[in-house]
Amino acid sequence: MSRFISPYHAPDFIPQALSKGQHRAIIGGRWEETGWQQMRLLIAEGLRPKHSLLDVGAGPLRTGCRAVPYLNPGNYWATDISGDLLRQGYARELTESDRARLPRSQLIEDGAFDLPGVPREVDYVLCFAVFTHLPLNHLRRGLLRVAGHVTRFEKFIFTVFMAPDAQASLGPVRQPDGVVTHDIRPPYHVLAEDVRSFAAQAGLRLEIRPDRLPRGQVLCLATRG
Repeated sequence: MSRFISPYHAPDFIPQALSKGQHRAIIGGRWEETGWQQMRLLIAEGLRPKHSLLDVGAGPLRTGCRAVPYLNPGNYWATDISGDLLRQGYARELTESDRARLPRSQLIEDGAFDLPGVPREVDYVLCFAVFTHLPLNHLRRGLLRVAGHVTRFEKFIFTVFMAPDAQASLGPVRQPDGVVTHDIRPPYHVLAEDVRSFAAQAGLRLEIRPDRLPRGQVLCLATRG
């Protein structure tokens, strides 16, 4: 078993991928399919150009390259464990006119959900395919940090992989899309009752949607309790 909690935490993983021009591949492929699905999801949940969006774990702006031209200028914020990955997306995935709509200061390196420099009021928070690559307590930390820092938001949308029950969670689980998940190594699965408990600890009301997203992820929607 790797000593790192995920490949993204290995010191050379992201730099090596970027040196090979693999900023898209590093986040698992399906660039077009997943990016547009995230954007359609946000719009279906009410995102409009006037709203502000915080994209947690934004990587090379797979969602951002669609959200920035859709939102009013300055309304997109992005965090990621790798500032280099964010900057690569800014340089390679945004057009010149898109870059004029997004101040570079709104691309924030943050691997601990501390959200430095993020506004206290954000309309929508997206955390797509992030907790799927982090151990369980990172989910607790992420929900607590977002709820504690962002004092007003309409919807906090995130995804997880789920195991059907506690006993099954101890072993590998094959998700509906074929991905095999685990409890103590990535990609990680969780139990629905854990997600509900962590949301309650953060003072959030949680809705777990039956929707199955790319690779079998489950959609969770949190609002203020």
